Amino acid sequence: MNVADLISPRREVFSVRDDATVLDIAQYLREREVRAVGVLDAQGVLVGVVSHSDVSDKVAAENKCPAWIHVSEIMTRRLITATPETSLEDCMRLMEQHGIFHLVVLDSQKGFRGMISVTDLLRTFASDQKARADMLEAMIFPQR
Repeated sequence: MNVADLISPRREVFSVRDDATVLDIAQYLREREVRAVGVLDAQGVLVGVVSHSDVSDKVAAENKCPAWIHVSEIMTRRLITATPETSLEDCMRLMEQHGIFHLVVLDSQKGFRGMISVTDLLRTFASDQKARADMLEAMIFPQR
């Protein structure tokens, strides 16, 4: 299984503009029930990622006003990326190597296709293991 298999059913790619305030971002994350989103410039080019951790570590923990800080001031700029062709096992390795919980997905033209989380991967791996166990059980204990 690869990244395309995981993201193809999704209808929306979550992103915000780099001139949005941290308050706007916090509300966006809460409303959409996501933990991280891509940050796009005025031309729609991905320039970073902002997460709940960025908001808590760089704004709340430093007692800064989220209405006055722009996302461009707190976003992560050094991105670890995957492509739609990247295997889910390779994604897990990348996350582990870099100590991250989200991977940015870029297409062959470097266009932003979305993000995958460690939760997405764990849910997929768990589902796959259950399917394998069910298949083995059916082979060992066939219905009569």
